[in-house]
Amino acid sequence: MAERNDGVDEPGWDVDPEDEISAAVEMVGQHLKLRREAAGLRVAEFADEVGYGEDMVRKIERGVRIPRPEYLDMADGVLRAEGLVSAMKEKMKEARYPKKARDLAKLEGRAVEIGLYSNHNIHGLLQTEEHMRALFEMRQPSYSQDQVERDVAARLARQAIFERSPAPALSFVQEEATLRRTIGGRMVLRRQLEHLASVAQLRNVTFQVMPLDCENHAGMGGLIEVLKFRDGTAVGRSEGAFNSRPVSDPKQLRILELRYGMIRAQALTPRESLAFIEELLGET
Repeated sequence: MAERNDGVDEPGWDVDPEDEISAAVEMVGQHLKLRREAAGLRVAEFADEVGYGEDMVRKIERGVRIPRPEYLDMADGVLRAEGLVSAMKEKMKEARYPKKARDLAKLEGRAVEIGLYSNHNIHGLLQTEEHMRALFEMRQPSYSQDQVERDVAARLARQAIFERSPAPALSFVQEEATLRRTIGGRMVLRRQLEHLASVAQLRNVTFQVMPLDCENHAGMGGLIEVLKFRDGTAVGRSEGAFNSRPVSDPKQLRILELRYGMIRAQALTPRESLAFIEELLGET
């Protein structure tokens, strides 16, 4: 995407131009409609049986609304599907996440090494739930509460990367300003800093802070992300290069890696960065 990251959305990588999830939602809707009609139930009768409004049933059957797990469980019972409808819950759970988040999570799930520089906001992989919720709720134009919950769930799901085995090598560089901004209030910030201090001590994580008083700064072009995979391939993105588009060409990747390497060299060391977070906690 050409526009700057506003600190709420993570970058989109455009992995799959076709959203197969949308097709899956439509297919589930059609399947439910066929089963309802085969059971001889009108929409109003079925809606009454499952405990949902007629409008909701029609939207689900048209594939414009993603059915919740409890809806599928109720429909399974009403339609006597013997678990075949309930079995769709896992795919529909995935569908509740925005496509951009699903694509990014797939890439992060395959990566063996990830380097991340964030200059505008704490990176999504490092955010606490209440911090990310505050970010989404302050978005303008305003998000609906459903959209907020959907995006929070998607971002939390990506943090499963910390539970992977074998664990990927994760490197983070955060601007000092992002650690001082009281998103959501002072207590939310304090818990966010406590979380950062905990994550920074994981054996597969390198966490560094870029201080405000750094005179030479290779990251003034903006956010940088580089993901490397087991087969030797990689993908990267920077707001200040290649029109902010994801790149995989080795020559372009070398430019991003050079900039990221310079940023890491100019930032505080991991030990100094942890001490800095603890200092901030003392001030908060």
